[in-house]
Amino acid sequence: QVQLVESGGGLVQAGGSLRLSCAASGRTFTANAMGWFRQAPGKEREFVAAISWSGGSIRYVDSVKGRFTISRDNAKNTVYLQMNSLKPEDTAVYYCALGYSSRVPDRPELYAYWGQGTQVTVSS
Repeated sequence: QVQLVESGGGLVQAGGSLRLSCAASGRTFTANAMGWFRQAPGKEREFVAAISWSGGSIRYVDSVKGRFTISRDNAKNTVYLQMNSLKPEDTAVYYCALGYSSRVPDRPELYAYWGQGTQVTVSS
């Protein structure tokens, strides 16, 4: 079993920054991709970013490219999402997820484990 715990969410003004963290425990996860998704009220869960085990393969949704950076520290079993130049439309609950393999998919059904989420609110 794997547990994922997100932290770092909060309230920030437009143009500000936040850094989300996701700590994994329960078993070794270094061979698997990790991803971040988000869900705003009344909307479907949306892919944000994903990173392979080595960090050599990364993908982002177009709306966050150039503003968000995903990274991971396998020694700490932690994945990060640095969010800069935040916009009100980035407001959502952010979830981290552990993939089934080393691939970096953007579909939620290809992720095996999920955290509980952390709220990010960006005020205008």
